Amino acid sequence: MLRCRKPRCEAGKRRVTPTGPPCRSATRKLRSGAPGLTAHPGGDRRRWESRIFGGTYGDAGARERPVYGALDFRRQVVGASGPLYSRCELRGGGNSRPAPPQRYLARRAGFEGSHMAGRNGRTVRDLRRANRTVVLQRLYFDGPLSRFELGPVTGLSSGSVSNVVADLVTDGLIEEAGSVDSDGGRPRTLLRVAPASGHMIGVDVGETRVRVELFDLALTELARTERPLTPHRYDVEVIAGHIRHGISEVLADTGIAPERLLGVGIGVPGIVEHTADRGAVVHGQTIGWDAVPLEALLRAGSQLPDAVPYFIDNGAKTLGQAEMWFGGGRGARNAVVALFGSGVGACLVTPEVEHGRAVEWGHLTVRVRGRRCRCGALGCLEAYAGAGSLIDRWREAGGRSPEDTDEETGLTALLAAAHPIEGTAADPVALAVLEETAEYLGAGLSDLINLFQPERILIGGWAGLQLGARFLPAVRRHAASYALRHPAEKVTIEMGRLGPDAVTVGAAILPLADFFARGGRRAEPEPAGPAPAWRAAVRGRAPR
Repeated sequence: MLRCRKPRCEAGKRRVTPTGPPCRSATRKLRSGAPGLTAHPGGDRRRWESRIFGGTYGDAGARERPVYGALDFRRQVVGASGPLYSRCELRGGGNSRPAPPQRYLARRAGFEGSHMAGRNGRTVRDLRRANRTVVLQRLYFDGPLSRFELGPVTGLSSGSVSNVVADLVTDGLIEEAGSVDSDGGRPRTLLRVAPASGHMIGVDVGETRVRVELFDLALTELARTERPLTPHRYDVEVIAGHIRHGISEVLADTGIAPERLLGVGIGVPGIVEHTADRGAVVHGQTIGWDAVPLEALLRAGSQLPDAVPYFIDNGAKTLGQAEMWFGGGRGARNAVVALFGSGVGACLVTPEVEHGRAVEWGHLTVRVRGRRCRCGALGCLEAYAGAGSLIDRWREAGGRSPEDTDEETGLTALLAAAHPIEGTAADPVALAVLEETAEYLGAGLSDLINLFQPERILIGGWAGLQLGARFLPAVRRHAASYALRHPAEKVTIEMGRLGPDAVTVGAAILPLADFFARGGRRAEPEPAGPAPAWRAAVRGRAPR
């Protein structure tokens, strides 16, 4: 027992004023029970005690307060189980203290805890939400897991795991999924996220059709509908009507109540601006949309409850989200997901831009005073690598393309001419057009390689998938010839793995990420605009 050497009063008690420091000679720890409470480095414990001990902790600013266990939001430690008050560690002198335990919060889905750490004014409620999030995402991507396995992978104590799991079971978000033998004890119950505990809708506003799909929480497709679009006619009211009717159809087909929806995610062509008064506003220059308040239009005529949020983003970005979560981008820290369809776009994922960023890569100039692009400029990559321009160049060179057909039919005819059935001569014009397109696309990819040095490039979109494996070797060859040697040697160029549904899957991920970021709680009704938790949710990387 440490004894204070300060003089005592007549009653034999140490002289310590309410605002003065305790004895500075007590430099060792006073331990009692489990670890947890660490006093202020300056040693002024009476000033900095929690109110549990009758102190004035609440009078101090957030950055001046001491740190209790893992509740060090100033040092951005997240995913902890909370303070343990059964031991006091009193440090009398010096400015050093041991770092709080570093808790591992899985960097999975774009909601790795950046929404939980780094700001002042954190509460126990925030901590509980972070713990629910990390358990949900671990079960979602790595499940089924037992309670015993959840502790090491989340960084939570066994008690915290039990409490969080009990809450999630009560809320119906997780369920039992069998059991496994343990080392000499009772079998361990496996847990997984309950697929029926929530539903999302993903919408792909493409340039040939509007596709609407309904998913459960495990992203299993439950229903779908498609509505074709008239080529070169993208009336906003028509497309908004297609989206509303599509949502009604998939809900009616499955009998799911609108109130069960976690949200509606929508991928659109163009730049998306999120505003406070009008919600998501779309700037789609190539389709004639100039500051279109799409979210407000959808809400104005929708039968969905106000509590169901809309999440609207660029289609290339939603494609990238899907590939990084579940497709060919898994495990990559630095990747580019290219969308190759009627238009050309890309989603960029780097350590600095972990949430993914849609880039208007198709409007990179590849030829000065070249062909006119749909955006009005000359020489854009899209004017040479987009599906429509590819078919136009084939016709201009004398190719026999069917008249008055959509782009998908025209591209199918071009591929059939370039790669006919056995015994039929290939069309040299079609082959030349495809080779030239591969060169332009490879040159465009080389710019991304030189600028961002990705470790992986994935090609998606309906046109990219239709051209497929025959097209890929030429693209790789030209990308390597135009790019710098060192970054070109480190990158791999592959086809996307999720097929034509990648944009709708990625759109459905947006409300799913928001749901997990909230710790498995539904969004509160808000005015028009994206949910704040979703904006934080997509700041992280895709699952590893």
